[in-house]
Amino acid sequence: MPLIANSNLPSFDRLREEGQEVLAPGRAQHQDIRELHIGILNMMPDAALEATERQFLRLVGSCNRIAQFHTHLFTFPEIPREQKYRDHIEAYYQDFQSLKREGLDAIILSGANPAQSRIEDEPFWHPLMEVIEWANENVCSVMCSCLATHAVVQKLWGIHRYKLADKRWGVYSNRITSQKHPLTANINTRFDAPHSHVYEVNANQLMEKGLFVLAESKQADLHLAVSPDGLRFLLFQGHPEYDAVSLLKEYKREIVRYIDGIRNSYPPYPENYFFEDSREILEHYKQSVERARGDYRDLLPFPEQELSDLVDNTWSDTGKAIVNNWLGLVYQVADRERGKVFMKGVDPADPLGLRS
Repeated sequence: MPLIANSNLPSFDRLREEGQEVLAPGRAQHQDIRELHIGILNMMPDAALEATERQFLRLVGSCNRIAQFHTHLFTFPEIPREQKYRDHIEAYYQDFQSLKREGLDAIILSGANPAQSRIEDEPFWHPLMEVIEWANENVCSVMCSCLATHAVVQKLWGIHRYKLADKRWGVYSNRITSQKHPLTANINTRFDAPHSHVYEVNANQLMEKGLFVLAESKQADLHLAVSPDGLRFLLFQGHPEYDAVSLLKEYKREIVRYIDGIRNSYPPYPENYFFEDSREILEHYKQSVERARGDYRDLLPFPEQELSDLVDNTWSDTGKAIVNNWLGLVYQVADRERGKVFMKGVDPADPLGLRS
């Protein structure tokens, strides 16, 4: 069902160009279809701000429920931004306090780049806690990505992330651990998912606190879990929203950090992502960087376009299917009334009847 272009956000035009159905508000008003209002908290840094918008909008727009999806982007002023992106946010994003007054059916919390060893020392920690506390009482469900998952499980269940010896970075095979949960209904029992994190939590930590682990990997451990009530918090440690080139762009940024002297060693490949044809190109570029020996004035540009034609997306169909199931459950149990979400005759501690 269509997204509604409820603002002039440029990402809506980009999605239309990709073939995504996006309705103008005028057309939407003439359709007798129920609305769902989804907040999207974008905590990603400037370089990934607009790409993250499009990634999560695609996931919402791919849902096949008969509903109009009104998306409401917001972020935190505590996150440092260049003026160009502050202007973008001023023009197209909304204020969380106004969203609280208007009410939301569900919220998506993006990940963020960790800058502090203690997550509670991040500049966005306190405003994020306000969002989590409000959402826990006032929306049907919250979908969390990576660092947002780490923040939620620490806040609500006292589960602390830990630092890995090496960054978990690449595309990993996952297996569904519970086919009975409606969030994973009709999903491939084995599927790929990208990960990119230095800190993580694991499946055992969550299960010890009564959370349901729905998908995990032998290599990357936890991919997907859900809160003990089965719906309130959908917790991804992986990134189902990533584009095919997201890890390529991250790899390029790591090479730039090496060239700029920010990191000491040339970055390793993301696991299970670049294959033989890509690696030949990447090895040739690495040799040119090393030959430059610090004088990069004549270094050719990173071959991003050439490589983008060689990487594959092996995860988005499954990611969209899980989000489709999630929004279907939100559609079933959320009742927007007087700007607030109420459950329709269900036990808030077990809205899906999983424990009955």
